[in-house]
Amino acid sequence: MKRIYRQLNKIPKKLKSYKLQANKGFTLIELLLYVSIASIILLITSLFLSTLLQSRIKNQTIAEVEQQGLQVMQIITQTARNAEVILDPAVGESANELKFDVIDVTKDPAYFELSNGVLLMTEGTGSPIALTNSRVNMSGFSASNLSRVSTPGTIRIQFTLTHINHAGRNEYSFTKTFIGSATLRQP
Repeated sequence: MKRIYRQLNKIPKKLKSYKLQANKGFTLIELLLYVSIASIILLITSLFLSTLLQSRIKNQTIAEVEQQGLQVMQIITQTARNAEVILDPAVGESANELKFDVIDVTKDPAYFELSNGVLLMTEGTGSPIALTNSRVNMSGFSASNLSRVSTPGTIRIQFTLTHINHAGRNEYSFTKTFIGSATLRQP
């Protein structure tokens, strides 16, 4: 052992430092390995972020349809509760429009109709107001008068809202059918 140590001491110092400096770099295989690992990490991260973005868009689409559907249903049921009489459809029948005789004379009659995928509400002699926006399409609007003799009027409402999907992408596709009912407070 001492002998080997003596021989190492005989090596010029310049040569020792050269050997140490030569071992400081990367080999081509190490470099390729590092680059491929970094590429895989970047690919996985970008796929994760893409999936996260699609999920966010899908959730916004669902929220848009549900929010508008609930808002429309609330407006119709509130109008029904504050109405005196259901004018259209007749008792025991269904129709694709809904008409109420309301207490407030300036808003009498209150009228709901579907026109080109948009639900319109007209109060009195006023102009129609769109209850849905341009990002959804309404279809299958139906009102059924479930009233019976000597009871307050009862109405059942059903409609389907579909998010408009111009891009044809899955995350923008969503359809939901809403069903509700309301009973008039005024006998």
